[in-house]
Amino acid sequence: MQARRLIPAGLVAVGAVTVAAAYASGPGLKMGPEQQIKRPAFQGYYDGHKDTYLNTDVSSKAQATQMHVNYAPVLKSVPLKSAPEIYLVQGKAASGQLAVFGSEPGEPSYSPVWKETILRWKSGATPLLITSDTQIDSREKKGQLTETATAVRRNCPIVKVGKGGS
Repeated sequence: MQARRLIPAGLVAVGAVTVAAAYASGPGLKMGPEQQIKRPAFQGYYDGHKDTYLNTDVSSKAQATQMHVNYAPVLKSVPLKSAPEIYLVQGKAASGQLAVFGSEPGEPSYSPVWKETILRWKSGATPLLITSDTQIDSREKKGQLTETATAVRRNCPIVKVGKGGS
C-alpha cells in the first residue's frame, strides 16, 4: 500500500494556475485569459426543480431598456420553431413564481436562445405555483390559464442545472 502524500493548499492553487496557463497557450481555441465578473443570476423552473440562468440579451428594445440588458436585434432572425420556450407569468401569480423553461442543458431541444411566451391566469382561477411546462398544458386544458406566444427572443443561458425538488 502506498503512502498518501498531502499537498499544501498553496501548491494546489499554483498547480491550477499552471494548468490554466497551459490550456491558454495550448493547441485549443484561443479565447483569451479568464476573468471573473459579477452579473445578476436568476432562477427558473424546469420539471419541478430550479435552474440558474443569466439574462443577457433580448430582441425587444423596450425590454432591453427595462431590464438593463443588451438589445440584440439579430436575435429576431432566430427561427421561432427552433427556440425552446421560456414562460413568464404576467399579472396575478402564485407566491414564489419564477420563469418556467421548456428545456435545459442536456436535453436535445436546449438552446440559450428562448422564445418568450406569456402566461396569464384567467379571471376566477386561483394561481398555483407553476414549475413545469406539463403543468402549463394541464392548466390550459382545464381553462384556468392562457398562453400567448410573442415574437420576442431572449438569450438566457442556463448556467447551473438544479436537481430534485426546488
